[in-house]
Amino acid sequence: MTQQQATVAPEEVRTVACVGSGVIGGGWAAHFLARGYRVAAWDPAPDAERRLRGLVEAAWPALIRLGLAEGASIDNLVFAPTLAAAVAEADFVQESAPERLDVKTSLLAEIDAAAPAHVVIGSSTSGYSMTQMQTGAARPERLVVGHPFNPPYLIPLVEVVGGTSTDTWAVEWASAFYRAAGKSVITMDRELPGFIGNRIQEAAWREALHMVANDEATVEQIDLAMTAGPGLRWAFAGPCLTFHLAGGEGGMAHMLDHFGPSLKAPWTRLESPELTGELRDAMVSGTDKVVAERSTDELIAQRDRRLIAIMRALAEVEAEEAAQHMREGR
Repeated sequence: MTQQQATVAPEEVRTVACVGSGVIGGGWAAHFLARGYRVAAWDPAPDAERRLRGLVEAAWPALIRLGLAEGASIDNLVFAPTLAAAVAEADFVQESAPERLDVKTSLLAEIDAAAPAHVVIGSSTSGYSMTQMQTGAARPERLVVGHPFNPPYLIPLVEVVGGTSTDTWAVEWASAFYRAAGKSVITMDRELPGFIGNRIQEAAWREALHMVANDEATVEQIDLAMTAGPGLRWAFAGPCLTFHLAGGEGGMAHMLDHFGPSLKAPWTRLESPELTGELRDAMVSGTDKVVAERSTDELIAQRDRRLIAIMRALAEVEAEEAAQHMREGR
């Protein structure tokens, strides 16, 4: 397969196949529908179509508030009777099967055998490398990872990387497509276990588990420490820029020179604690207190409203900054 065989340009994609329609696959379907694409979905679970349509309908009010693309409609969703039917007319395929290597490997091989030869295939995996998953495919050169963050219909990040058998053009095509589909794309230079976002997130998660396990902080305190503290900054400035600003006029260099010795202080424990029954129960009961009487649907709706508010606020500030730059001739 060569780049010339990818006959559909990324910005000309019209139909996306979503193989796997759970939380992530359904979230992808909602996102693609909101961006104006036709979505052909397939999942072997007996009740998959009902659950998928319910997920999309639940997400749709949030997507309306965020802003739909021209022609976007729930009616553009088709649930195919077979995998082959789902991918037959697809311009791109997004696989979102359960996170099991044997399932991913065999399913990607099936998709590769059924999908038109020019179509790029992306996997939503959050834990496996494409090198591990593409071993069963006859045309592994067109397989890439397109790792989203939950919920895919709101969180813009997607991390793209190929495996050892993936052609460079496929990674470039997938990155361009995701951008055309409204995503913020990181095209990774190489495969990395857990990718980038998950590794940063996992570090905070492991430290939270340690604090609960050692009776140093409660679930409620940990979540408040993040949402009322660094989480607010991280919505627009990552940890590197945040620490650069902490260095004042001297920037990152001053911060490292001044605070470098504190890196040896016992502030973090990156090894995961043993997930004992006691720690598990403490996390569950602590989370139950935070959740209180709110249902999962209520919490998801609240999360989506707040994400949209943050995204709108950032977009408003960015528009004001762009207008200011134009006025100043920059």
